[in-house]
Amino acid sequence: MSKSKFVDPNLIHAQLMEAVGFQQSGRLEDAQAAYKRILGVQPKHFDALHMLGVIAAQQRNFFEAVELISGAIKVNPNNAAAHYNLGYALEDLKRYRAAVSAYDKAIKLKPDHFVAYNNRGVALSALTQNEAAVESFDAALKLNSSYAEAHYNRGIALSDLDRYAEAIESFDTALRLRPGYDFAQGLRLYTQAGLCNWDGFDAAIAQISERLARGEKAIPPWPALVLLDAPALQRKAAELWVAERHSAPAPPLAPARVAARKIRVGYFSMDFRNHPVSVLMAGVLEAHNRDQFEIYGFSYGANTQDAMRARVQKACDVFLDVADRSEHHIATLARARKIDIAIDLAGYTTRARTEIFAQRAAPIQVNYLGYPGTLGASFMDYIIADTTVIPESERAHYVEKIVYMPHSYQANDRQRATTDKIYSREYFGLPAQGFVFCCFNNNRKFTPTVFDSWMRILKQIEGSVLWLFEEHPSVSVNLRREAELRGVDATRLIFAGRVDQGEHLARHKVADLFIDSLPYNAHTTASDALWMGLPVVTRMGASFAARVAASLLRAVDLPELITTSVEGYEALAIDLANAAERLSAIKHKLAQNLLTAPLFDAPLFARHLEAAYLQMMKHHNADENPQDIHVARLG
Repeated sequence: MSKSKFVDPNLIHAQLMEAVGFQQSGRLEDAQAAYKRILGVQPKHFDALHMLGVIAAQQRNFFEAVELISGAIKVNPNNAAAHYNLGYALEDLKRYRAAVSAYDKAIKLKPDHFVAYNNRGVALSALTQNEAAVESFDAALKLNSSYAEAHYNRGIALSDLDRYAEAIESFDTALRLRPGYDFAQGLRLYTQAGLCNWDGFDAAIAQISERLARGEKAIPPWPALVLLDAPALQRKAAELWVAERHSAPAPPLAPARVAARKIRVGYFSMDFRNHPVSVLMAGVLEAHNRDQFEIYGFSYGANTQDAMRARVQKACDVFLDVADRSEHHIATLARARKIDIAIDLAGYTTRARTEIFAQRAAPIQVNYLGYPGTLGASFMDYIIADTTVIPESERAHYVEKIVYMPHSYQANDRQRATTDKIYSREYFGLPAQGFVFCCFNNNRKFTPTVFDSWMRILKQIEGSVLWLFEEHPSVSVNLRREAELRGVDATRLIFAGRVDQGEHLARHKVADLFIDSLPYNAHTTASDALWMGLPVVTRMGASFAARVAASLLRAVDLPELITTSVEGYEALAIDLANAAERLSAIKHKLAQNLLTAPLFDAPLFARHLEAAYLQMMKHHNADENPQDIHVARLG
C-alpha cells in the first residue's frame, strides 16, 4: 500500500493568489503556468480548472474553455460563476441551446445574476426566439434598470420582432445611460427609418457622419450602406466593426496548386432558401462548368425545406448543413475539404458569420452579392463588382481587390417563379385609370429627399398614384402624413403587402413605371421589375449600393433610364409619364432585350465568374498578392 502525496494547503493557496495576480495584471501566460502547477499537485482543483477555462475563453480558445470549465463544474456544480462562464464559451461556439441551459443553472444558483439574464437573452435571440429573449432582458432590467447593455440588446430583439417603437425606446435608454454607446445611434436611426419616421433624420445623419469621420463607432456597417451615400464613411464603419467584432485574422494559407484536380469553390450563406441571394444565384450554381470546378455549398442558416433550398442543394456537388457548427469548425471543415476559393454571400447582413473568413476558410476569399460594399477586412481578398458600381473615382474606398465583371456584377436567373394569373388594378386596390408609379423597395430605403422627389412628380402628373411596399403598419400612416405636409392628397399613396413570389412578380404588370430610391437603390427588386417588363428610373449616387440599378440597366441596354441628379431624375419620370409613345418604346425595347442582353444570362455570367476564379488561382499559385482583375467579355 502507498500513501498519497501530502499537499500543503497554504502553499496551494499562495500559488493560487500568485496565479490570480498574474491574470488580473494581464500576464496570462504566467497565470496559465501557475494554474497548471496547481493542477500538477491537485488535478481536480476547482479554481485552477475554472480560471484556466476563463483564460482560454479570453484567448478565444472556446473549445478548450468549455472542456476546462466543464471539468471544474464536475468538481463543484454549485458555482454560479462557472456555469455563467461555461455559457459564455458555449455561446461563442454557437451552441446556443447549451448556452441557455448553462445560464439557467447560473441563475438558479444566483437569482440576482442580471448579466446571466442578459447573455441568456442574446443566446435566445440568436435562436430567433426573440419573444423569450425580450423576457430575459426584462428580467435583467428588473434586477438592474441601469444596465445599458440589456437595454441595447432588448432594442435589437424588439426590432427583429418589428416592434420598432419599443425598440427605439430601448436604444434611447441605452444611449441615455451610456452616451456614445457603440453602434447604438446608427441602429436607432435604422430602426426609426423602418417606420418612415423622419423626425430629426437629417440631423442624425449629419451627426453619425461626423462621428464616423472621427473614428467613433456610430453605426454598424449594414445600416451605413442603407443610410449613407459616402463610400469613405462606409469603409470606416466596416473597419471599425471588424476591429470590434472579429478576432485577429488567421495568416493566409499556402498556395493551393491544384493543377491536377478541379478547382473547389465554396459558397457560404445563411440564405440558401426562398431569399433574394438564392433567387439570384441558383442559375449560376447550376451553370458552373463541372469539368473545371467542383461546387460546395456551406449552409449556416435554417433548413426551411422550401423549393429554393432544394434547388440550390441540387445545384451543388457537395452541400453541407453547418447551421449548428461554430465559425471555427466551419473554417476548419472548409480547409479539410481543401476549398480553394471561399465566397461570402452575406458580408455584414443580419445573422451573417463573417468570423468564418477571419479564421481563413480558404486560400482565396471573396466578398460577393449579399453585401454591396467593402468589408473593410484584410482577410477578404476580392470583391466582385463592375465599373458602374465601383468607378475608378471611388476605388480607394474598398479594401479588397476588385474583380470587374464585364456587364453587371449581379448574378441573375431566368427561372423566376411567376404565375399565369392575370390581375386587375382593382385587385391590388389601385385606381382603374391614371398613371401608376411604384417602388417595392424596403421602407428603410425611403428617405425624406427621395420622398420630396416623389411628391413633386405626383404633383406634375394629374391622376397619378404612387404604389409602395409596406413592411410595418406605421409606414402608411407616416407616409400619408408626409404627403399631406407636401401638399399631396394622402389617398394617392397606395400600399402593397407581402405576397408569394409569383404574385409579387405578377403585380409589376399593372404598374406603369418603377421609380427608384437613393442612397440604397433597388437591387433584386430592380431585377424583378425588369424581368416583368417594368422600366426602372434610377438616380446614381457615389456608393456601390447607390449604383446597382444603373448597373442592371446597362446590362439590359437601357442606359437612358439612368440619371445623376435630383432634377434629372424627376424630369425623366415626369417625361415618361407624359409621353406614352416613348414609354411604350422603352417597354418594347426591354421586352426584346430580356432574352438577348446579358443581365439574365446565367450561363454567360457563370463563364465570366469562372474566368475571374481562374485568374485568382493563377495569381495565388504564383505566390503573387491579390490584384484587381478585369474580366474579358465573352460571347
